[in-house]
Amino acid sequence: MWFFKYLSRWPMQRLYWLADFLFWLMYRLIGYRKKLVLSNLTSSFPEKTPAEIQQIAKDFYRQLADVIVEIIKLPGFSALEIQERMQIENIELLQHYQAQNHPVLAFGAHYANWEWVSSGLTRRGVASEAVYKPLTDRLSEKLMRHIRTAHGPSIVPIQRVTRELVARRNQFRVVGLVGDQSPHDPQFAYWLPFLGQRTSFFTGLEKLAVSMKMPVVYVEVIRQKRGYYVARFSLIAEPPYQNIAPESITTACKNKLEQIIRQKPADWLWSHDRWKWNRL
Repeated sequence: MWFFKYLSRWPMQRLYWLADFLFWLMYRLIGYRKKLVLSNLTSSFPEKTPAEIQQIAKDFYRQLADVIVEIIKLPGFSALEIQERMQIENIELLQHYQAQNHPVLAFGAHYANWEWVSSGLTRRGVASEAVYKPLTDRLSEKLMRHIRTAHGPSIVPIQRVTRELVARRNQFRVVGLVGDQSPHDPQFAYWLPFLGQRTSFFTGLEKLAVSMKMPVVYVEVIRQKRGYYVARFSLIAEPPYQNIAPESITTACKNKLEQIIRQKPADWLWSHDRWKWNRL
């Protein structure tokens, strides 16, 4: 902990020197999950040449290295620095529900710098709560809790999210779920076309939204330049959910994410084994 707290006090320029080293380490020396990254990219973009795939992979590793040091830096930022580095676009959409004291579900993805969004919101007076999967390693779990809550957001383990929503159903906050990873059990998943492949998606977001009568927004994170982002919120669906078609909310979020990835593919987390169930 003391080492990462020490790193969080480094200026960004020095941390980006570290990111340049991490990029060389992951991409050049170790080849961290490089076979998986190239396989995912090739399957998702069959129209691209091998040279284009290699360039996207290289850009991905560079972006990943930046995000790693940016996450470490988060507790070391001042409130003003967070507001400068993570702009919020269309915050009026969230404030509309805030005025009604109505909680909101926000669908996000492992795209650009997803970890700064909650802090960017809380520093602008919008309560934020991140749903996360606890880490098995005790020290890693303690570190990530410290990082994620440093600027005021609350966090809730995914196992307790339903209970927390029921207990505080009349308390406004933006409840963020990162829903672009593979479900643990493919039998209880929505199977939808995504990047040209049959892909499993969590059912939880849609079921929570409908059962709790919560509006769903999508948060798109846009990388403007190194260390500066915009979180853009857009409405996906809102109650009443009468006669809503199954999978429609998840499909709308999936379509939004696919559109974003196709515009700038290097910013998505290609090192995740997203299509592992397809190989079984």
